[in-house]
Amino acid sequence: MNKSELIDAIASEANLSKADAGRALNAITGAITGAMASGDGVQLTGFGSFVVRDRAARTGRNPQTGASIQIKASKVAAFKAGKSLKDAVNA
Repeated sequence: MNKSELIDAIASEANLSKADAGRALNAITGAITGAMASGDGVQLTGFGSFVVRDRAARTGRNPQTGASIQIKASKVAAFKAGKSLKDAVNA
């Protein structure tokens, strides 16, 4: 499912216009992005949690030359599915 298909599904399920559903989806993704950019997580009970995880610096290997390279530490976005979502997927 891509973004336009998701907007269509939201519009149909919530009885909204496609424009309103698009604005709602943009507001949700913007709020989640803003929270995660400031280091906070977002928990949606039953659905899952969006969290920021720290990835440590490590040594990698250039696949073309085989030379060792240093990869800097970074922060990564992660999603952990909640129980209701896991149950729905495994049903």
